[in-house]
Amino acid sequence: MKKALIAMSGGVDSSVAAFLTKQQGYYIEGVTLKLCSTEEDEPSCCTSKDIEDARSVCEKLGIPHRVINFTDDFNKKVIDKFVNTYIEGGTPNPCVDCNRFIKFSKLFEIADEEGFDYVVSGHYAKVCFDEASGRYSLKKGTDESKDQSYVLYSLTEKQLSKLLFPLGDMTKEKIRKIAEDEGLINADKPDSQDICFIKNGKHGEFIEKYTGKKSPEGDFVDLNGNKLGTHKGIINYTIGQRKGLGLALKQSMFVVKKDIKANKVILGYTEDLMSKSFIAGDINLIAFDELNEKIRATVKTRYKQKEAPATLVPLENGKIEVVFDEPQRAIARGQAAVFYQGDKVIGGGTIE
Repeated sequence: MKKALIAMSGGVDSSVAAFLTKQQGYYIEGVTLKLCSTEEDEPSCCTSKDIEDARSVCEKLGIPHRVINFTDDFNKKVIDKFVNTYIEGGTPNPCVDCNRFIKFSKLFEIADEEGFDYVVSGHYAKVCFDEASGRYSLKKGTDESKDQSYVLYSLTEKQLSKLLFPLGDMTKEKIRKIAEDEGLINADKPDSQDICFIKNGKHGEFIEKYTGKKSPEGDFVDLNGNKLGTHKGIINYTIGQRKGLGLALKQSMFVVKKDIKANKVILGYTEDLMSKSFIAGDINLIAFDELNEKIRATVKTRYKQKEAPATLVPLENGKIEVVFDEPQRAIARGQAAVFYQGDKVIGGGTIE
């Protein structure tokens, strides 16, 4: 009997993934990775309630469950990077970093040490084997409204060969129906928010509390340097932001740049947010070992954004230049750029 180790967050997706994997005849064990502290005013994940829900589901399914504390690793590799990227003027993507440096990294370490054949996750994505190329590939989930392939681009082909995504062909409605039919405690549990360790969505407040430093006020200026008002700390703003600026303007303006040295937030109009190209570094390729020539692809530069047609141009330093057919809005340094051909993820990197 094949052995599978399943990540149990306490949510309905991982719970149904565990049920389906067991139903397919695998021996499975559940593991919950504790990544955040459980102070009530901070995280929206890793709470005692989440852990108890995960344990309850494992008991219901008759499988072992354990909790492993990786809070220190999460702080160093995810939260510290998140904070530093904002302080340096970028826009981080902690979900990508968590999957890359914590969740899958740690789960595969445990699986290898303890002789598990597979790691199982409740993500909306698919793993396929291509007979022609002899490679494993990552594909979008069937339900495009829930597809999570964007935050999984850093997975390696080796990891994909030992990874199961039981929910890849399913819709959220179907998953909740299974959970309800099986009497799982979290059938109606709401989905978690994007940044699990920031409960109220106010990343600036979180960063100030985490670092113990107040982000100083400074000037809002236009592209010509004219002062438009006073901002409340440069870490509170992201590229493309329009709401929450606190300014009375004649027409809508957006954050188009951040000048860290001068402590200025630069505002412009929609046309000032448009870019035709960018450079991506820290590249991970799944469909092939390296990119030696220009290829066509579609590229997504934010989780909720639609892909856009582009040409990928390999650079001598291992980085990739992405040249879009049409200018794209609000491309932000620090975000993930993920490359697709059809429903297949060919790789991705970090926007520099």
